[in-house]
Amino acid sequence: MGGNEVVVESGTVVVLRHFDIAYSIDLARAEGLCAAHSSAASRRGRLGSVPEKALAFGVPPVQLPLAPLALDIGGCSRDVGVTARLYDFGVVVLAVRVPVAHCAWSDFVALAQAADQAIGPAARSRFWEERLDEVRAVIAPALLRPSEVTLEEDYLLAVVHAFGEPLTATALLDRVDLVPLLSGETRRLSESARRDLLRQSHSYYEDDLVVLTWDRAFIYEPRGDSDVADVLEVANAQLLELRYYDELLDAELPRMYDLVEEARGAASLRAARRFAHLARRLYTLVAEVTELTEKVDNALQVTEDVYLARIYASALDLFRVPKLGAAVDRKLAIVRDTYTALYDEASSRRAELLEIAIVLLIVIEVVLALVRH
Repeated sequence: MGGNEVVVESGTVVVLRHFDIAYSIDLARAEGLCAAHSSAASRRGRLGSVPEKALAFGVPPVQLPLAPLALDIGGCSRDVGVTARLYDFGVVVLAVRVPVAHCAWSDFVALAQAADQAIGPAARSRFWEERLDEVRAVIAPALLRPSEVTLEEDYLLAVVHAFGEPLTATALLDRVDLVPLLSGETRRLSESARRDLLRQSHSYYEDDLVVLTWDRAFIYEPRGDSDVADVLEVANAQLLELRYYDELLDAELPRMYDLVEEARGAASLRAARRFAHLARRLYTLVAEVTELTEKVDNALQVTEDVYLARIYASALDLFRVPKLGAAVDRKLAIVRDTYTALYDEASSRRAELLEIAIVLLIVIEVVLALVRH
């Protein structure tokens, strides 16, 4: 990189934390609760720069502004904005936005690293707990079956809206090194590691650029659109939900096998009841998981916007969402097969009991006839 250092004229460092807090959220009720609680109105999310028929939320999430804060980031007190976004499948996304203005590129990278250290995944868990408690206190009546254990995902966005000089994506990559920003590493990476880190690069116009990694993304968007950030947020929310159901089914399968063995060891009358009860329980589990995973799959509807669709697909692939979804489907198939087997076995036990009852009735009839004669 040669010449004078690139200056970030305006931008934002956004630290995201996703939480699974409930089976689902009644968004209409949550919107009313948010409006009653805060003078700053909540609003339904939508993608700003594309027509709704091209790409839109399946069920628009509700965004709730929280009180701005002053945080110590990199040894300096900075004013930050905080928002919460609520998804109907039970996820809350907290976002902390650190504004950037007239900042040298090296200082922008340092700010992103400092923000990650101050409130990123390895630090300030109490900070996120306090913000989440604040949201829960407002929307508690809108939560259906709140989660006892909260699952989390984190992500960091380094967003630039304007540089101190006009730059194309090609010129930007020539002038700055994105690797330290995206990797969080201070030591230079190997060439193969650098290529892997920059592999998920996307541009539509000559003056925009998006580079995705597992836990960070760089976004250069001169038009100020937030659509790419919204798409990445949804992809992370989908990852979180599928992780939750994958872990839920992992815990349920061994328990299911134990209950099946216990039912098989019971006497015929009790076994039939236990098989029927367990079959109903598994049917309920399959129905609930299927309903929620369909909501997650349809969280974002992509039709005509090729650029955002490509970024969305790349993010899902990078986050291994399709593989996780396939794992959930396989475990659901096991539960469905077990439900079918239990239902058949319960029916068989009932038929067996019915046959025994018929034989007993015949024997009783014969005995009574002999006694009468």
